[in-house]
Amino acid sequence: MKPFERSRPRSLSAGVVDALGRRIRIGPLRAGDKLPTEAAIMQEFGVSRTVVREALSKLQAAGMVRPQRGVGTFVVGASRARPFRVDSSPDDSLEQAIALIELRIGLETEAAALAAQRRSADELASLKRALDAFNAAMDQDMDTAFPDFQFHLEIARISHSPHFSAILEALSPTCVPTAFLIAVGGEKQSAVWMNQARHEHWCIFQAIEQQDAQAARAAMRLHLTNGKERRRACEPPQGPAFSSAD
Repeated sequence: MKPFERSRPRSLSAGVVDALGRRIRIGPLRAGDKLPTEAAIMQEFGVSRTVVREALSKLQAAGMVRPQRGVGTFVVGASRARPFRVDSSPDDSLEQAIALIELRIGLETEAAALAAQRRSADELASLKRALDAFNAAMDQDMDTAFPDFQFHLEIARISHSPHFSAILEALSPTCVPTAFLIAVGGEKQSAVWMNQARHEHWCIFQAIEQQDAQAARAAMRLHLTNGKERRRACEPPQGPAFSSAD
């Protein structure tokens, strides 16, 4: 199959979603079937691992597939698709990106507080693994969007409020702006931003570990508010307006 045009980054994951979704709806994929590996999908469509993970996340958000850690991703079936979805992409406009972060602020601050109140020891260990995965991706200069999203999703899950995790699952990893920051911020500036995010994640984890709901709420709000400002800083400055008389 001919690789997708690389000049249109938003179309890459959409093309993979459309192709795999069609196979689920009309065949040959059926409920219970295991999807090809990420590497196989990358090779077939000529896209990166990040694009494949974004596409799989969107299929999961639509209720068409279900990942099983350490095993693979399995087809749930087209009829189980959830109607609620929020499309997001690294190349969204600033207005769209800010609106999405504001949604997350309203959602995730309370999820963090509930997670601090309700988490078990096993759930704290799972959250620590998600935190470590994000840090490892940073240290190895790998894509951080997926582990970043998984850290936030794990917090929503251990809030024990299923609607929080269901809404967050309807978002793709691209709603986390780390990939965008790295792409447009330049090596030096993006390193500063990513280290800020690392520290903010640690503060959130500590508050949940200490079962301090107020601190967890505040730490999550600060992290997402700072993320909004980091995303805003990526926009090129607007030049002065010149009249025709100048």
